[in-house]
Amino acid sequence: MRRGLSLSLLLAATAARAWAAPDIVVTYDRSITDSFTGRVYVMLSASGRGEPRFGPSWFNTAPFFAMDVRDWLPGTPLVFDDNDAVLAYPGPPGTIPPATYSIQAVLRRSPDSPFIGRGEGTAYSDVITRALDGAAGGRVELAINTLVEASPTPDTERVKIVRLRSELLSEFYGRDIVMEAAVSLPESYASGGSARYPALYVIPGFGGDHLQAVAWAARSSGPNADRIVKIGLNPLCATGHHAFADSAVNGPRGRALVEELIPHLQRTFCLVAAPSARFLTGGSSGGWSSLWLLVTHPDFFGGAWSLVPDPVDFRSFQSIDLYEHGVNMYRDAAGARRPIARFGGAVALWYDDFAAMETVIGEGGQLYSFDAVFSPRDRDGRPVPFFDRATGAVDPAVIKAWKRYDIRLLLEERWPAIGASLSGKIHVFAGEDDTFYLEDAVKLLAVSLLELGSDAVVEVIPGRNHMTVADRPMLQRIDRELLEIFDAVH
Repeated sequence: MRRGLSLSLLLAATAARAWAAPDIVVTYDRSITDSFTGRVYVMLSASGRGEPRFGPSWFNTAPFFAMDVRDWLPGTPLVFDDNDAVLAYPGPPGTIPPATYSIQAVLRRSPDSPFIGRGEGTAYSDVITRALDGAAGGRVELAINTLVEASPTPDTERVKIVRLRSELLSEFYGRDIVMEAAVSLPESYASGGSARYPALYVIPGFGGDHLQAVAWAARSSGPNADRIVKIGLNPLCATGHHAFADSAVNGPRGRALVEELIPHLQRTFCLVAAPSARFLTGGSSGGWSSLWLLVTHPDFFGGAWSLVPDPVDFRSFQSIDLYEHGVNMYRDAAGARRPIARFGGAVALWYDDFAAMETVIGEGGQLYSFDAVFSPRDRDGRPVPFFDRATGAVDPAVIKAWKRYDIRLLLEERWPAIGASLSGKIHVFAGEDDTFYLEDAVKLLAVSLLELGSDAVVEVIPGRNHMTVADRPMLQRIDRELLEIFDAVH
């Protein structure tokens, strides 16, 4: 990881300066903590909307900077300028385009949040507005003095928030880990009544939490919605999205769901406690998670509707074959730059730029999240990166370890044992123009499933992208199809 930081800093430091770098001076109040070791950020925004600490945006990213500190004391100035200790995107302070900026400092302290400026315990400064006009460097002073407090979401008549301490995860981390769910009850639900409902477990994509299922349930309202309890699951953790996969870095996330949270929900609510009444869905990282949970627990769940999933075949990891000898994430075999996102056929993000941005973010970014789910741990307990952030070169030893999370490969290897249990259960949907180039992996999975003799439903929908597959007709289709499975048994 440090090699990537050093190279990006070297390149940025040798770039032509647009104007004199401002000295951005950060301190923090003693009321926050007596000493801090970790990463400190300075976030900028030229939009004038909201607080910069809620960034950065993946698209049209505003400049931001970070510095790793050890035993930093309150009141001690920390200077963000063009020195080599400052991590910067897209370049060091001396290359900020002249504009009027909102500026805010963040001291990242939440152990469970992947976000820079959110999560209980994180601290931040007031927002100041400054015209950085290029005439002179100037001095910007930021005092971190406010803590992010816990803000529990209250229950409503139709939405119940569940928080359960996980014994499995607490043992793994050596501290209390709480799993969260938002249970969206249909209008017909009556606590203590005789009716029992199937459950649809909804897993949001990267950056989403359990509360998104509330909106999901509202969008899918239709003739069948009143017969289903929809339960949003929270996949957020410090490393990003844990995907409900048991992993060396994130711990037994899948086991905790299946062995602890779901049994607790079945005891608490009027749910049918049977595989034929447990269903999964989700989009993007949640789409991958729903399919992963199904194929790793084929006798526990009754079916999954995986929407626009993260790569389900590592021969097309956003169009990159991770098993190819000498493969590079930044450049293809002809030396052309690789994209990671597109809008309307035009490239919106390049892989090297995206990785450079995430290097400044540190823990919690999308690429770091892939590492944390799929990779082994290093000596410090961190995930081993699957590619060199400086050069883009993929590490074949790490990819060898990743094979156990390649859903297509897992299905091929275990099909004689699990194929019968998956009959009628696999449903995967992608858009032909997926924003993040995920459709080719779905196509490869479809071919593999066909060759295995599976009855899986795999559809790549023309004219749809990453954001438009999960429309209301699709969500209503999921309701209808899961009830057909449920009604055939109950």
